Amino acid sequence: MLLIHPPLAKPCEPPAGIPLLAGALRKNGLACTVLDANLEGIFSLLGAQPLLKIGDTWSKRAGRNLENNLSSLRSWSLYQNPSRYNRAVADVNRVLDMAGRAHGLSVNLANYQDPLLSSLKSSDLLQAWQNPQDNIFHPYFARRLPQVLEKFCPRAVGFSLNYLSQAITTFAMAGFIKRHFPGLPVVLGGGLITSWLRRPGWRNPFSGMVDHLVAGPGEGPLLDLLGGGIHQGNVHYCPDYSGLPLADYLAPGFILPYAASSGCYWQKCSFCPESAEKNPYLPVPVEQVVDDITNLSEATKPTLIHFLDNAVSPALLRQLIAQPPGVKWYGFSRIVPELADVTFCQALKESGCVMLKLGLESGDQTVLNATDKGINITMVSSALRALEKAGIATFVYLLFGTPAESLAEARATMDFVVSHHSAITFLNLAVFNMPISSSEVHGLTTSTFSEGDLSLYTDFEHPLGWDRQSIRRFLDEEFKRHPAIDAILKRIPPIFTSNHAPFFC
Repeated sequence: MLLIHPPLAKPCEPPAGIPLLAGALRKNGLACTVLDANLEGIFSLLGAQPLLKIGDTWSKRAGRNLENNLSSLRSWSLYQNPSRYNRAVADVNRVLDMAGRAHGLSVNLANYQDPLLSSLKSSDLLQAWQNPQDNIFHPYFARRLPQVLEKFCPRAVGFSLNYLSQAITTFAMAGFIKRHFPGLPVVLGGGLITSWLRRPGWRNPFSGMVDHLVAGPGEGPLLDLLGGGIHQGNVHYCPDYSGLPLADYLAPGFILPYAASSGCYWQKCSFCPESAEKNPYLPVPVEQVVDDITNLSEATKPTLIHFLDNAVSPALLRQLIAQPPGVKWYGFSRIVPELADVTFCQALKESGCVMLKLGLESGDQTVLNATDKGINITMVSSALRALEKAGIATFVYLLFGTPAESLAEARATMDFVVSHHSAITFLNLAVFNMPISSSEVHGLTTSTFSEGDLSLYTDFEHPLGWDRQSIRRFLDEEFKRHPAIDAILKRIPPIFTSNHAPFFC
């Protein structure tokens, strides 16, 4: 089988989905080829620009220094100088941006937007399917796909579609395959496909185009499809990263992505898509996680381990303390009581933890209670102080505009951030989107969030009058302008954000 990671997503580490599927297939004796078309596609766009000799001074400089900047992004020295790093990222991004503009698109190292085609409209995805030659990546995949397909002769092709920024090109590539290799089955899976299939009232608009759509973990369905039902139960497979260009990603060493679970062990936050989509929590036994990490580290020699879990469980945190992986690591964690213990945090630091991403959402207790976050603001304060004392960086995620929040609660969050600014290394600010399937929808006046039939969110009339325009005005004119918060925001690595943040800790 050929497994493809399509454009466009951040090219700083390999995808996690197709190596996991590859591990399952290969473990069961099934041939498998992996293709990071995202990385290759981005480099093809960058390489197609003849040094941008025609254009403004910045574009010319960016084109002229492209190879040096790409090389620098793979070296440690660049990350010792944030201003040089910011310039290198901006210049590489400028080349990609100019390539996109030439096609009327908005393209950067983390996103892809087409003003004429929406990833939220099945009719637009059908158009991309029918006209693959119109896609900006067509020169790349029209050459690369026949090479791979004719060399390996796979029995099926699978696309791992996780982000909206991948959707249009995924359908263009799949349409190309169906046009030139009509007998080859196409399978679509991944996070975005899962969300679509579990959307209320889902009706498949891709019938006759896509042979198979897979929701949730894909190991079992693919083994059943290719191996005649040899998959038995909830079997764990270790990812296999062989076949991917591990030295080519834009990071100062190989970042090893690893998911120790799928779903979320908390499953109570009222706004959480995992809960709304009823995705089950499926953890890998912590002893197996350590074994996997040990074996993968020996095979890939990573610089950093990226735990992909919605929240690394306290049990796994304790296991990593007991059996340190020998490599620096980071990931998402709920703000649990253990993190308020300085001794525990110091042990985490000694295990290799360089940064934790923390979903605080709000600094106001009434909002936390209303959204069933299950955390106490006093404990949050203690945890931030303990992590600061232990030397573990924090990337704190805030969410503005939930139904229980008004300007007063937003200002309470601002006050909390300011009073803890020394313990907050990075910030992620987001405006709340209401999932269509959320229990919060009941009792609210809702309206269409997007014209697209594939939208996962609904707009709503905020019960406290705290609309999106008011939220953005508060963030721009008040929150971000506070000197303590401004200093935090200026530390965030542009484009790559949390993926590169551990290298600045």
